[in-house]
Amino acid sequence: MSGAAPAEIPRALQTVAEQADLRPLAFSELSVWGQDDAGAAFRAFLETCKPLAEGAAAQRLGVKPPEGLVAICRKSLAEPITDSRAARAFFEAHFQPFEIRPRIGNGFLTAYFEPEIVASRERMAEFPVPVLRRPPDLVTFAQDEPRPPGIDQTYSAASMSGGVLSIYADRAAIRAGALAGQGLEIAWLRDEAELFIIQVQGSARLTFTDGTRARFTYAGRNGHPYTSIGRILAEQGEIPLPEMSLERLMGWLRADPARGRALMERNRSYIFFALEPMLDPARGPIGGAGVPLTTGRSLAVDRTIWPYGLPVWIEVAPLTPEGPRRPLDRLMIAQDTGSAILGPARGDFFMGSGPEAGQRAGLVRDSMRFVVLWPRGG
Repeated sequence: MSGAAPAEIPRALQTVAEQADLRPLAFSELSVWGQDDAGAAFRAFLETCKPLAEGAAAQRLGVKPPEGLVAICRKSLAEPITDSRAARAFFEAHFQPFEIRPRIGNGFLTAYFEPEIVASRERMAEFPVPVLRRPPDLVTFAQDEPRPPGIDQTYSAASMSGGVLSIYADRAAIRAGALAGQGLEIAWLRDEAELFIIQVQGSARLTFTDGTRARFTYAGRNGHPYTSIGRILAEQGEIPLPEMSLERLMGWLRADPARGRALMERNRSYIFFALEPMLDPARGPIGGAGVPLTTGRSLAVDRTIWPYGLPVWIEVAPLTPEGPRRPLDRLMIAQDTGSAILGPARGDFFMGSGPEAGQRAGLVRDSMRFVVLWPRGG
């Protein structure tokens, strides 16, 4: 059922229409729609549907999902689908594509991954850098919650002390010991560049020096706005933006630790983690929606604009480690978010876990076509 595109924008999308141009489409206007593995997208969709249908809170709160999406989720859970053709028909029957075009520029895609690192449970000479759990004084604001006097709306969290809220310590202050002595350390890493990268990625798989395995999962951040140090390096002429990759960035940070530390501290945002057991290595880390991420199907979006669980069609051809650009045209599911993922046509593609995923993720910085599948009648 490709159907004719409707003439009107749903009321629920009017706010988005104030920020971007929306164009209703027929499914036949989506590149390779008929060839994509809709079954894989549907399985990722089901991951988010169970908590949506139950009204469970997300790990990182975002906009409320439309009732139409919740109703579709309940239906999908009640009527299991086992093949790609049926899954494609399901999406076509229940959703209407809308292309989202920013008023300035284009849709933009980056990618992220789950690093695999070696860590220590105790501080050692080889492992001097602490990873911190969420501090007890950290208060996170809801998206639309008014900030108290003295705290700008751009801050997403604050410190509560004696009933008074104040701006939280930034990266430089935390590194200098602002949170020392509270017993917040949950593991120790080899260098600050490694900590910075897992904070940017939002999770990590750990192998401890004693051979045991675990996972870092996101537990909160200090609330300061995110600053891209890669963009700073590009603006300074250190690494041209088209040549920016995770390997180049890590190499630069480690080549001169003092300069690297100073650059990292320009990103005042700081992420705290929880240490979780590695229950199933085949599953991805927990994303903002509170469900495991699916390699190649989970998309991080701006949670102030788009609800978790929303299907999103992307068309993009990023660079690959093999050399040529290759299309990544496919249906994704909004299951995560990030401090740098801002805007109505901004996405972050989950590449999976490990070094190969990291190599691929580090090459993705591309304009893309961004199409949301909005619930029909919603």
